[in-house]
Amino acid sequence: MTIDLISQFDACIRRDPARRGLTGGDALYGPLCPGHLAAAARDLATDGRRVAIVTGFYIPGGEPPAAETDGPPGAALLASALSAAGIEAWLITDRFCGSAVTIAAAASDFPAHRVVVVDDATDAWCDAFYTGVIGRELTHLIAIERVGPSHTVESLCGQPRNTPTPVERFCELTPAPHRGRCHNMRGEQIDEFTGGLHHLFERLPGCGRTVTTIGIGDGGNEIGMGAILWEDLARRLAGPCAARIPCRVAADWNIVAGTSNWGAYALAAAVLWLRDQTAHLAPWGQEHQQRVLEQLVADGPAVDGVTCRREPTVDGLPFLTYIQPWVRIRALLGFE
Repeated sequence: MTIDLISQFDACIRRDPARRGLTGGDALYGPLCPGHLAAAARDLATDGRRVAIVTGFYIPGGEPPAAETDGPPGAALLASALSAAGIEAWLITDRFCGSAVTIAAAASDFPAHRVVVVDDATDAWCDAFYTGVIGRELTHLIAIERVGPSHTVESLCGQPRNTPTPVERFCELTPAPHRGRCHNMRGEQIDEFTGGLHHLFERLPGCGRTVTTIGIGDGGNEIGMGAILWEDLARRLAGPCAARIPCRVAADWNIVAGTSNWGAYALAAAVLWLRDQTAHLAPWGQEHQQRVLEQLVADGPAVDGVTCRREPTVDGLPFLTYIQPWVRIRALLGFE
């Protein structure tokens, strides 16, 4: 019964009103990463003690250039929910998105001293992180709407599949200068605006630690999407640059949603449901999230990642459309 409720949460977030393609292709190709929301929630609810949540996606072409509105609100709510449930949570972002994530955290009553802004996540910084105050007892590392590098031939061949690796097709569709680079949804390279935080995930296997990783994304270019075959993502995404966008960085559990904030909302609800602590979600309803979004845009600043404008919308969706999955999840839990 519990897992059935979480599957209803999953159905709420697998909408595609922005026509991104990942969830919109479910009817034709089947769902991506089915059951990952429930598995990630169980893992967090059972074994979560200290969690680092990486978020922030910078839009250099925004008006003004700023972090986008998808990511920080969901990450701040998830961090607040985990903290309320007794799981120590930290928010991590880069210097380009530092102001926006800090504002989202403050608007969500998440303590400022648990927001870490990284100037440059070099290999040395990542190694020090895993032996430092936060990392040495870390149980989970979560990425929410966080860009990661695209595939190379090596990473393509490293993905487990039951069919021949489509190397020739990959090389045809992905020019060499676009391999192993971070892209936005328009296929533009944005490595210089990422702070290198994907290294936290790629350095993890060599740090000698067992940390569960969770990715939450909506466009294919986010950390975690390496859990899905390159060709499965490329065929769902629209536009001439679709093949160069898929991220190579995999996660143990990868949550696919219509917007990444929805995935964070669903994960927060599922973890607290499993721990019988959903009462903590009561203050974070529709009006609260609208205030968070408006404050994020005004003071972050932040821009809509699709329209690139400084407005309280997410992925081009007006607020009342955007917030419906969260309203539905809360209704399933008995709120509103």
